Amino acid sequence: MLGDGKKKSLSNFSINLSYKNILHIIQQKTSMKKILITGGAGFIGSHVVRLFVTKYPDYHIFNLDKLTYAGNLANLTDIENAPNYTFVRGDIVDADFINELFETHQFDGVIHLAAESHVDRSITEPMAFVMTNVVGTCNLLNAAKNTWKASGYEGKRFYHVSTDEVYGELHNPEDFFLETTPYDPRSPYSASKASSDHFVRAYGNTYKLPIVITNCSNNYGPNHFPEKLLPLMINNILHSKPLPVYGKGENVRDWLFVVDHARAIDTVYHTGKEGETYNIGGFNEWKNIDIVRLVCKTMDSKLGRPEGTSEQLITYVTDRAGHDLRYAIDATKIMNELGWKPSLQFEEGLEKTVDWFLNNQEWLDNITSGNYKEYYDKMYS
Repeated sequence: MLGDGKKKSLSNFSINLSYKNILHIIQQKTSMKKILITGGAGFIGSHVVRLFVTKYPDYHIFNLDKLTYAGNLANLTDIENAPNYTFVRGDIVDADFINELFETHQFDGVIHLAAESHVDRSITEPMAFVMTNVVGTCNLLNAAKNTWKASGYEGKRFYHVSTDEVYGELHNPEDFFLETTPYDPRSPYSASKASSDHFVRAYGNTYKLPIVITNCSNNYGPNHFPEKLLPLMINNILHSKPLPVYGKGENVRDWLFVVDHARAIDTVYHTGKEGETYNIGGFNEWKNIDIVRLVCKTMDSKLGRPEGTSEQLITYVTDRAGHDLRYAIDATKIMNELGWKPSLQFEEGLEKTVDWFLNNQEWLDNITSGNYKEYYDKMYS
């Protein structure tokens, strides 16, 4: 047995060891690079958050999300307890809140994905898009500028994630959107994103804020909110509901698997040239009607239904106002300069997406019923 003196010494040693461990953890956390990802509970944002949290244990990732209808923390249950991850609920439109957040945490970088993004909603509620996409972006820019200017922006980066819709539409099948394509937004959504892009570049030029911008094509994959084309079709087929297709379904979009987009964001954040714009696309164009038919065929196979069953649900509806005919991204610049390229063919990515939705029907049911939103309102009110 230990004598009293030895017991006391051992006790003090244990206390000192625990203190040193705690101090080491505190010092490690304070020295970690702090990255703020806005909109990190949304579709694309959650995949970016997951990638950064798991790939960079020496980064502390702060996920800022308002948790509106499209933000869902169920997208991140696999990393929610990671030691280098913190969730913050807040609104980027609230300038005082954003300023205090930056002052408190002294972020080293921002990856800005938070946005209103559904074109149909922008037609009925355009001011919501102005507030979030324009005013919210400016609030983040101001907070970054004011917080970082003392250090001369050394080691800092403001990364703004945008869309190919700012370029307008293409009519010639041989044309593609380049980084130099003039802006021609044609919906309140794309106009608000174009405006935010201009503000980001203006802050880079006027205040020398270290900025970078990417414009990406349509994303698809797990956790996609079911108001968008692919998850809407998957969900409606599951419940044998009509599959609404605008006009004749002739509109063309370039599709990119969301995990590949997250990889591209990782690449641009770390190796992209300051002040540059990079287009991110899948070199993967599909007419809407063709993609719907492919979803029908895939779902019939997965559900054991006779081929052609789901196609009978296709219903043509009045075309959307200002519906752009074709988007197509030329992603040559990011491929040649930074070495990124898509990893999946569309058919493979679609099958992965369908499998995910079929294996996560509880997630889908919670989304479509709105139960998740009621829970957050109760938890965070």
